[in-house]
Amino acid sequence: MTIEFRHHTDLTAEARQDLLDVYTEVRAPLLHLANYGVEAFVRRLDQYATEPGFELVLGYDGEVPVGYAYGNTVDAADRYWKRMAEPLPDGWTDTPVLAIREIGVRTPWRGTGTARRMHDELLAHRTEDRATLMVNPLAGDGKVQALYGTWGYQAFNSQPPSADSPRLTAMVRSR
Repeated sequence: MTIEFRHHTDLTAEARQDLLDVYTEVRAPLLHLANYGVEAFVRRLDQYATEPGFELVLGYDGEVPVGYAYGNTVDAADRYWKRMAEPLPDGWTDTPVLAIREIGVRTPWRGTGTARRMHDELLAHRTEDRATLMVNPLAGDGKVQALYGTWGYQAFNSQPPSADSPRLTAMVRSR
């Protein structure tokens, strides 16, 4: 299975629609929850797309969009750090990091390594020394967090990103 990766640093109408198509399929079982609804997703996406270092990787099997990974740069002043449940160690935010905001893969392409390849493609040309992401520790009965562990991520804190969101585990790894 050959997946083509397309990078976007801004959201063209086509890239946005392909991302929304994949998102609504990937998150279909959760769309009734306020934090996962399409409107909430679009609000977050529009915000991240205007922030420094935004990058989206869309994966395609032929012309069919099969998955996505996107993130942006966060520095010491970013609200990302201010919501952590526990105080961060001195120096933790001294250098910018890539905050991976979301990764999603349509069901037929799950278990094929597509998510990992999209993740790696997103990190491939970044200048940040570390990447961080948030994961619902209950997602897939803990399997998603365990998967990220095999990618080199380690849990370091937690936060409720919004009032409608469950408490998420914050994970980090060196690039």
